[in-house]
Amino acid sequence: MIDDAVPAGEGTPLVQSVDRALAILETIAASHDDVGVTELAQQMGVHKSTVSRLVATLEARDLVEQQQDRGKYRLGMGILRLAAAANQSLDIVRVARPAMRELSKATGETVNLAVSADLAALYVDQLSGRSTLQSHSWVGQRIPVHATSNGKVLLAWADDPDLVERVLERGLTRYTPRTIVSRAALKREIELTRSRGWACAVDELEEGLTAIAAPVFDADDAVVASISVSGPGFRIDERLEEFAAAAVAAGAQASARLGHRAP
Repeated sequence: MIDDAVPAGEGTPLVQSVDRALAILETIAASHDDVGVTELAQQMGVHKSTVSRLVATLEARDLVEQQQDRGKYRLGMGILRLAAAANQSLDIVRVARPAMRELSKATGETVNLAVSADLAALYVDQLSGRSTLQSHSWVGQRIPVHATSNGKVLLAWADDPDLVERVLERGLTRYTPRTIVSRAALKREIELTRSRGWACAVDELEEGLTAIAAPVFDADDAVVASISVSGPGFRIDERLEEFAAAAVAAGAQASARLGHRAP
């Protein structure tokens, strides 16, 4: 049981410390001026020391920043980064949906959309295929980049030149006997992905699961997402090239809607 949980009506109990931290952000956002710890404590009806600890944590995460000469707080740049990421994810889902529908219709398999989230692939949308044998929902989950087709795409076209090295430094977890766990093998896979324009993962995250992914480019020629088709290997493996072409076409369709012009 969570010690600082408090009732949340009919839903899941709230974690009190998280709820209070969010209340601090909302209070600062609603204020027309910078807000001090004392004022926050009064408005929230909690002890000043509690607010001080929470504000210090938020400041460490750049979610609030202190005006040194006044000892008061305003929203920090971290809020803008979160807002930008949320807007991008919501926008890419809207833009990519038509292409995802066509890919799902053409293949009959599950289609996923993923974006880069530091050292992982964050799945932001999913369409289920026609088959009764469906993959479970990946939406909202962070998936290892080295063991998935979407992750390989996001690594292959990463804006951050150090992303691959940071993934390698963290270590490559083995999920199945076919998971890539060596530096040389991952770099070869990334080169192959870039050269052919799509990535594949066969039995690498889950045994029996095959996935093919292609990049989604924006108007500046940067990869902002990866679109994939996945399902049981016994249905996909013999049609790998066909599914790869369909995934690439879906990626190109979504890219075009973002203003990208293919060379």
